[in-house]
Amino acid sequence: MKNYFDLTGQVAVVTGCSGGLGVQMAKALANQGAGIVAVARRQDKIEAVATEIAAEYGVPTLAVRCDITDTEAVNAMVDTVLEKLGRIDILINNAGTGAVAPAEDITDAQFANEMDIDLFGTFRVSRAVAKKAMIPAKYGRVINIASMYGLVGNKIAGSAPYHAAKGGVVNLTRALAAEWGKYGITVNAICPGYFYTDLTRATLDSDFFQANARTMIPEERYGNEGELDTAAIFLASPASSYVTGVPVPVDGGYTCM
Repeated sequence: MKNYFDLTGQVAVVTGCSGGLGVQMAKALANQGAGIVAVARRQDKIEAVATEIAAEYGVPTLAVRCDITDTEAVNAMVDTVLEKLGRIDILINNAGTGAVAPAEDITDAQFANEMDIDLFGTFRVSRAVAKKAMIPAKYGRVINIASMYGLVGNKIAGSAPYHAAKGGVVNLTRALAAEWGKYGITVNAICPGYFYTDLTRATLDSDFFQANARTMIPEERYGNEGELDTAAIFLASPASSYVTGVPVPVDGGYTCM
C-alpha cells in the first residue's frame, strides 16, 4: 500500500501561522508527518502553536518570528530554518490582510499596505525559500493562499485592494511555476471562499451573510474547519509533481456561477 500523501521527514514553512486557516493547514501537514515551522509576527502565538503541534503530532517544530514586509527579516527567517532543520520542502504563503471599504474611499496607504503584505510578501518569502533551499535541493512545493476574490469581484464587501493583491498572487503563482519548474519546484495557489474561524464566525452567522450564502454559493453554506486541509495536503504531496501553476478554488462552488 502506497501512501500518496506521506510527508514524513519533510519540513513545511507556514506563514500567518498564529491562528485560523494557517494553523489548520499546519496541523494537516503535521498529521502527514511533516515538520512544521510556524511563522508570524507574534512570537507568543507561534510558540504556542509550535508547542501544540509538537505535542499532538510528534513532529519537529520551530517558531520563527518574521514580518514578511521586511526583506532582511524574511532572509534571516529562512537562514534560521535551514540552520535548525536543514531543509525546506514545502512553503505555504498564508500571511495576509484585508482592507474593507468602498473603492472610492480606499486610501493610497490602504492599497499600498495590501499589496505589500498579500502580494509582495508572498513574493519575498517565495524568493528567499526558493533561492536558499528549494533550487539548491532541486525540489519544492510552494502553495500560495490567494482567494476566490482573486478570481472574481464581489458586491457585498468592498475590498478592491484585496481583489487586486490576490489576483496578483494568482498570476504570480503562474509566473513562478513557469520559471521554477525546471528545478523540480511546483507552485500552486489555493483560492478559499469564506471559512469559519474565530474571527469570522459572528459575521458569517449574521442574517445578511447567511442569506448571501444561500444565494451565491451552490452548497449554500460557508467552509468549515478542516475543509481546506486536503487541498493543502494534495498540493504538498511529492506525488502531485505534475500539478503546477494552477489556482484551486475551495469555495463551495462560488466561482462556478
